[in-house]
Amino acid sequence: MDTVQYVIDQIPIRHNAVSYFIFLGVFTGILLSLVILFRTSKKATSFKVFGWSLLFQSLLAADVFLCYTGLMKYVPHLNDSTEPLVLLLAPSIYMFVYSLLERQTITLKKHWFHLLPAVGYFVTQVPYYLQSKAIKINAYLGAYHDHLDRIPIPNDITYPYLWIKDEFRWLILSSFLCYILLSIRLVLKHLYARKTTNAENIKLNKYNFSRNTIIGFLATFILIFIVFLNFEDDGGDHYIFIFHTVLVITTCFVLLSESRFFESSWIADKYETSGLTSHTLSIDDIRKYVEKEKFYISASASLKDLANSMGASANYISQIINTSTGLNFNDFINTYRVELSKKRLLDDRYKHLTIEAIGNSVGFKSRSAFYNAFKKHVHMSPKAFINDQNISISK
Repeated sequence: MDTVQYVIDQIPIRHNAVSYFIFLGVFTGILLSLVILFRTSKKATSFKVFGWSLLFQSLLAADVFLCYTGLMKYVPHLNDSTEPLVLLLAPSIYMFVYSLLERQTITLKKHWFHLLPAVGYFVTQVPYYLQSKAIKINAYLGAYHDHLDRIPIPNDITYPYLWIKDEFRWLILSSFLCYILLSIRLVLKHLYARKTTNAENIKLNKYNFSRNTIIGFLATFILIFIVFLNFEDDGGDHYIFIFHTVLVITTCFVLLSESRFFESSWIADKYETSGLTSHTLSIDDIRKYVEKEKFYISASASLKDLANSMGASANYISQIINTSTGLNFNDFINTYRVELSKKRLLDDRYKHLTIEAIGNSVGFKSRSAFYNAFKKHVHMSPKAFINDQNISISK
């Protein structure tokens, strides 16, 4: 025990600008991930996954902080304890992008196979986790303080976990490369093919966020690759997590800049143009405004116009409509247009108008837009609807 303590005492404590910067990333990352995990709606699984991914990154950064500063000598049993989390980084980022763009719920039942590499690696490392403090200290010294003497270890000690531990860096690179390719393919599919759900109404910032996530993802991979080529052990990990701090701070800035805290409506006593006195809008408030002002009649009616009229952000209005009705903005407005068109198609006062003209009169810009929306909401064409109603009346 005296030998163990003697070796531990030789490990220097290092505090400098790098350690402070990494600590900033650890603290900010954990705080932001907890806010995301606790404040995000259960239905928003994409950002739940993003929160978990950010938490994994921050825990890894904490491990690197302890190793870089030498503070790991006070908690040696934590050395390399977070390694399995590294194999969760790439799949968690990919699943975030997948859920965001495909609008699919991420569940353990459906996506368990993404966890297999991390779980498998954890199982192989259980013998290491059960090793003595001396072996943990020696492992740490080998990575960060190779010049210091090791603690003597009995010759009969076996190391069954080393066969895969020695190849761990290649597992990481393979994981990142695989999921980067999958993520890029997914983003390109939705940017250029426009096959995502509600593609006509999704703002570009959704794709920009996904694209920027992939860029950060790719930059991290390149940095990891460079570090792995230049450092045989973990001695260069602090470079990776300096970049992690930059990403966390950037993410905080983006999320804060999108926050309703900075909107005038957040602190206003009244919505300037809508006359609403509540600080929080509801779907009923939106319906009342749309119906009272006949907002849907205008062919140029847009989400931005509605948001400006109600003194709120477009994202906020879109979120209320989507979560309350299950419809995007276009479909929501089109329900009003279709209902009005059904009345006018049967109204003698509009007999002089063609079907296309009636579509134009309720806010549709083209014949195809009117027919597509009508079929979507009524499940038949306008002409079939007229015939069906005439048959019903004659009976």
